[in-house]
Amino acid sequence: MTTAKTTPDDIQAAFKKDVNMTASELEKWLKTDESKSVGQDSGDGSSVGHHSGEKIVRILHKKKADLTAADEEHMHKVHSYISRHLAQGPHDKKDVETSRWRYSLMNWGHDPLKK
Repeated sequence: MTTAKTTPDDIQAAFKKDVNMTASELEKWLKTDESKSVGQDSGDGSSVGHHSGEKIVRILHKKKADLTAADEEHMHKVHSYISRHLAQGPHDKKDVETSRWRYSLMNWGHDPLKK
């Protein structure tokens, strides 16, 4: 049995579908105390998700032709994180708007409340 290889186009399409915040929305969000209040510490006082959000902003500002292998690798990581985190859902369904679950997803460029 053969497995289909994920292509750069597949990765970019999944990233584009998952990241529903614009670069400016994400930049603004990353400056908030709420953004800084969640996530696993990366060892420098910022969370892994916060660093990811900064990379996502840089990727969103690039043209498709300028994306690097490292960008594509991060796009795949973003897709994996958002897919996993959405499947877990929030712990408290009634306070989703101010939940750590939503804030964490937003650090990765996805606002689950955005239509």
